Amino acid sequence: MKMLTFSLLGGALCAALGVGCVQASSTIDASKLGSDLTPIGAQREGNADGTIPAWDGGLTKAPAGWSPGHGDPYAGDKPLYSIDAANVAQYQSKLPAGQVQLIKMYPGYRVDVYPTRRTCAIPTELAQRTKEFAGQGKIGADGWRLEQAVGAAVPFPVPQNGIEVMWNYKLRYMAKGRRAQISFLARDNSGTLTEAKQWAYEYYPYNDPLVKGPVDTGGIEAKLLYDILTPSSRAGEMYLVHSYFDKPQDAWIYFPGQRRVRRAPSFAYDNPIAGSDGLYFVDQINMFTGALDRYDFKLLGKKEIIVPYNSYKLVDKSNKYQDLIGQNYLKRDAQRYETHRVWVVEATVKADKRHSFAKRVFFIDEDSWTLLHVDMYDTKGNLWRVQEGSIWADPGIQACTSFEYLSYDLVARRYIADGFTQEGEVMDLTAGMEGRVSDKMFNSNELRRRGER
Repeated sequence: MKMLTFSLLGGALCAALGVGCVQASSTIDASKLGSDLTPIGAQREGNADGTIPAWDGGLTKAPAGWSPGHGDPYAGDKPLYSIDAANVAQYQSKLPAGQVQLIKMYPGYRVDVYPTRRTCAIPTELAQRTKEFAGQGKIGADGWRLEQAVGAAVPFPVPQNGIEVMWNYKLRYMAKGRRAQISFLARDNSGTLTEAKQWAYEYYPYNDPLVKGPVDTGGIEAKLLYDILTPSSRAGEMYLVHSYFDKPQDAWIYFPGQRRVRRAPSFAYDNPIAGSDGLYFVDQINMFTGALDRYDFKLLGKKEIIVPYNSYKLVDKSNKYQDLIGQNYLKRDAQRYETHRVWVVEATVKADKRHSFAKRVFFIDEDSWTLLHVDMYDTKGNLWRVQEGSIWADPGIQACTSFEYLSYDLVARRYIADGFTQEGEVMDLTAGMEGRVSDKMFNSNELRRRGER
């Protein structure tokens, strides 16, 4: 599949010179936002063969009887076709390498492809501010740090390089904060399903229109708080994480047995997550998190590709984890795939840095800037891990969102499922708008207070 190219002079000049230019998007034509482009930079029109329709505003009104985690607005849709080991060669150009490998590796693994529905709506204020401030986003001289961007706007609606696409992903609209009971799930080699359930609180200060730049948030990109509920051996542990625009995360841990908060010595990059059997690194959380300083990010362009989309079945509370989490992969009936245009970014470790993943390839949805798939390679160039995201539209926040994602380790032949909400009691996507999640929750003193009550 041929990549879609850009007509941006600055990016073309950098490519011609063979240098890693980093620029602000000051040359973009903002008048195209809301006309040829959607208000946040996607191509409004459909594709030539009709498999991708034109964007018509997305799902802005909840269907009768639907609420987050309850029901599927498109339950009546039937798959157009399925891709499995017998026909994967026919569709290989429209699949990420990791998806192809999963199909080939596991008998019974298939991808059911449904009609494409561009359901991601755009909040009015986000649309207005993205157009008003288009071209003002700026990357620092170090080539990765976000130096300037205003809140409640996509910083680079017409990106000229890979680092700008990554910042669009990191600052994608998720409302101001949310909370949910989520579960981390895995099966061991004997088939036993283990679950770690937790309260997850997330706060995104950059979705506040009062923010004029990173300094207004104290350099904070996001704040996360995880309160462990199960297993009983870890119940009461809490993890507080601060993600920044210009440095690795800070993290604090509350240990209930000691009734103390301790600073985590290292909670970033490829440090393994506790309780994951080494299958999962810190910067794989939420598909990718943390500082961008260890990689060079090359924008490969856009590609029409088959990705997870409108994953309502995956969050429906009528499903139970024992039924969803198969031995080698997520049950295939639970996931829906569609053809969409995605930005493709290749990340390679810088010469003076290190990371267990020498290369990553990111596939980011054009309509929402959500990360839907990641292929991860080891230092010998072998495909090692494959992450698969999800996405679904919530009219309550007038945007798409996601919780659930999977990470397959092709060497260990095991996988984990994280952010799953079906058996949780609460999924509250408007908590930040309505005060149930606020900035005051995310500090070490509050962590101690919560642990001692």
